[in-house]
Amino acid sequence: MSESRKSGLAKRVLSQLSEHWRSLALVAFLELLSTPLSLLGPVGIKIAIDNAIDGKPLPHIWQRIFPARLTHSPNTLLLAIAVQVMVALLLQAHWFSNYLLKIRSGERVSLSFRSKLFSHLQRLPLAYHDSRGSADSAFRVQDDAAALKSITIDGTLFLLSDIVKLVALSSITILIDWRLGLVALSVAPLLCIHAFLYERRIGGRHKHVKDLESAAFRAVHEALSTIRVVKAFVQEESEEKRFLRRAGEATDACIRLGYADGLFGLAVNLTTAAGMAMVLYVGVRSVQASTLTLGSLLMVITYLVQLYSPLQNITYHMASMKASSASIERALDVLDEKQEFSPLVNSIVRMPCRAFGCIEFQNVTFAYDSKPPILQDFSFEIPAGSRVGLVGRTGAGKTTIVNLLVRFITPQSGRILLDGRDIRSMDLAELRRQFAFVLQESMLFSSTIRENIAYGRPDAGLAEIIQAAKAARAHEFIQRLPKGYDTDAGERGFFLSGGERQRIAIARAFLIDAPILILDEPTSSVDVTTETEVVAATERLSAGRTCFCVSHRLNTLANCDFLFKVRHGAPIEVSVCDSGTDVESLLTEDLLEMEPQAHLV
Repeated sequence: MSESRKSGLAKRVLSQLSEHWRSLALVAFLELLSTPLSLLGPVGIKIAIDNAIDGKPLPHIWQRIFPARLTHSPNTLLLAIAVQVMVALLLQAHWFSNYLLKIRSGERVSLSFRSKLFSHLQRLPLAYHDSRGSADSAFRVQDDAAALKSITIDGTLFLLSDIVKLVALSSITILIDWRLGLVALSVAPLLCIHAFLYERRIGGRHKHVKDLESAAFRAVHEALSTIRVVKAFVQEESEEKRFLRRAGEATDACIRLGYADGLFGLAVNLTTAAGMAMVLYVGVRSVQASTLTLGSLLMVITYLVQLYSPLQNITYHMASMKASSASIERALDVLDEKQEFSPLVNSIVRMPCRAFGCIEFQNVTFAYDSKPPILQDFSFEIPAGSRVGLVGRTGAGKTTIVNLLVRFITPQSGRILLDGRDIRSMDLAELRRQFAFVLQESMLFSSTIRENIAYGRPDAGLAEIIQAAKAARAHEFIQRLPKGYDTDAGERGFFLSGGERQRIAIARAFLIDAPILILDEPTSSVDVTTETEVVAATERLSAGRTCFCVSHRLNTLANCDFLFKVRHGAPIEVSVCDSGTDVESLLTEDLLEMEPQAHLV
């Protein structure tokens, strides 16, 4: 990673931490506090050896600090023990408070970052989700986002503390005996070389590993989310092989990284061991030459154990932060994606709480990438309260027209107006509140029937929910459920039949009471008897509303005011219907031509 890229990543990480600066500053303070506490560790040992055993007097500064009765033999041994106990208590109190604070701060940092990613993902265009898939996005929110905690609290703050501790211990060691200090620090350049070589060898492998792990997660997610299809086609072994292939690639990459990490750790440990051996040799010779006391040697060795620990930690942190940086980059890539279309003008046009439902296409042209245009300079006005039927082969572009209306996609040229206002100049949330949907696949959530009906209006009361259910002819079967409206619908409405799920979706649309209704194949997956009930419910729902109905069935298109016949690469043929129009004769030939398998009722 280049220096400019590292700098840019650091700035972006800091921007994500701005709201947590107080708790992080407290964590940093406690981390730095560990340095003076660690310097107190060997003091008791020196007092016990040099003063209690050898009988040497305490330094004058210590005689001023401690009571007089403890500074003279034989009480110096009690002083040494008291100092050790006091230091141990301080260290444990510091560790416990720091541990709890890091847990609290780290989890809040992770939750906040995950929340931002999830919020941003929900506001990205459908094209992003179609191209990346939900599994990859879920992996970035749940796994990659956790790296923010690793790279800050478990990484940078530790690194800062270790650097301060390294400087302090080096200074103390040199003050005690400058030769031992220089010998101890002589291995530092070798550790820097090891870190440089590790950086060159690893490069961008960590991000590649994360991509492979995401692919393995995607295989599990897809297989389990479509488990009925897997079982129906007896493809359990095939899916297992697909998972093992992807997970195996990730595992092999992790093993290769493990080898590199192992060699790096081995080099670091051997280097510090060599440094300790040199210090021991020089220190023993100094004690033998009476230029250094035994207590001072033991004190220096104790400091060196602590000195080499931050030296090792610094190099290890550099390695672990490479993996965390790869995950952070993947997570931040999500935030780089542009959210759904910005307003056409600087000031968003505020629309009334409820639109009338007049829709106009003005020279609208739309095409997917380099494919032929689905709409080419298409212009048409739909009065409020009209019923528009959309018919054509699968993939001809019927749903595309619906997606243009609600700004799931945007045309390359032309305008779409709602009550005379360009929909691109409207607040996106307000625009979409003008639409209610009843789709081919009724998407229900793993919550109660009541919560599913009230999904578009979470503040709706039970009386309103029951009224909407009655209008959708769903109240009767809901009452027969074990807990009525508080019955769990199961994942994607598993505990309900197809017709029941569809009527729940219609009840949801009734409760929203939007002026424009989108019916996208609402009866294609139900039987004839259930279809009659669903059609009756949708007829009541569409009364007084502008309605767009995508269907291949005559009974759902019979009462249309306009018919859009959509064909691949051809202009849309528009038929205007009135009370004298024979819709069946108008559509039968087209339906048979475009969808020979269509079910004509």
